[in-house]
Amino acid sequence: MIKSELVQKIATTHPHLYHRDVERIVNVIFDEIVDALARGDRVELRGFGAFTVKHRAARQGRNPRTGTTVSVAEKFVPFFKTGKELRDRLNKGKSQH
Repeated sequence: MIKSELVQKIATTHPHLYHRDVERIVNVIFDEIVDALARGDRVELRGFGAFTVKHRAARQGRNPRTGTTVSVAEKFVPFFKTGKELRDRLNKGKSQH
């Protein structure tokens, strides 16, 4: 599902809301998540999961095509860990080993 499909789904299930207002709401939610992560905060949506930021230190990498060594700069990457309720719903009815 892409963002425009999410907006359409919400607008369809809540016809009393204008499409443009639903789009603004979705954009504000996503912007707030991104802003929180940029500040280094953790974003937890109970039952769904938690977004965090992980630091990756600078390192020496390898170009897989040529085999030459390249320098990879440090970076911060977003990380998502699913919540128990989401995992349970995804695995509902599936046999567990």
